Amino acid sequence: MAVKSNHVTIKGIKDGLVFLLDDQCEFEDLLGELRFKLEHSHQNILTGPIIHVDIKLGSREVTEEQKESILEILKQKGNLLIRSIESPGLPAEVQGKSPILTVTGIIRSGQVLHHNGDLLFLGDVNPGGIITCTGDIFVLGALRGMAHAGMEGNSEAIIAASYFAPTQLRISEMISRPPDEWETRESGMEFAYLKDGAMQIDKISNIVRLGRDFNVFKGV
Repeated sequence: MAVKSNHVTIKGIKDGLVFLLDDQCEFEDLLGELRFKLEHSHQNILTGPIIHVDIKLGSREVTEEQKESILEILKQKGNLLIRSIESPGLPAEVQGKSPILTVTGIIRSGQVLHHNGDLLFLGDVNPGGIITCTGDIFVLGALRGMAHAGMEGNSEAIIAASYFAPTQLRISEMISRPPDEWETRESGMEFAYLKDGAMQIDKISNIVRLGRDFNVFKGV
């Protein structure tokens, strides 16, 4: 079925894409065109490396369920990373920090992945690749590039990885240039955190010592 209306406009910007969604049409018509355009249009843009996306809903007021409907369609394209959603209908807590985002892939040299909030990355960060976050960073894979957590001054942020061999770590404003012996460390998932103004590295099993709001499994 062809979609002749123009409820969805996709514009390229310097660091990603902006999705302009019509605020006057029926919501179901909007979802239909959004789904159609992602499946049949812009194939050269919507495939390949990770692309940051900003969604602008104009004056349309949306519920949490409607917001999730839009996100579910966009998530069908694994390379689209939703950076923001602008709408007067979203309460402050929806537009603020969101639950941990899960992204999979490989961050190669020269590529940058950024997220506002906590990020779970399933894959490797290669040398020359950069992963940045305003919250915590969890890498289920090898971290061989640069990672910067707590970008906006969150000194309680942490960086965890299955295999630690980064070129550089940053938490908030603190920069750590890892020593040459990174490659000879014991295998096993570790995490970096700040303590008394210095960056520390510890085994992931000791993360509970931070006193953070984690759910702790104690067995039966």
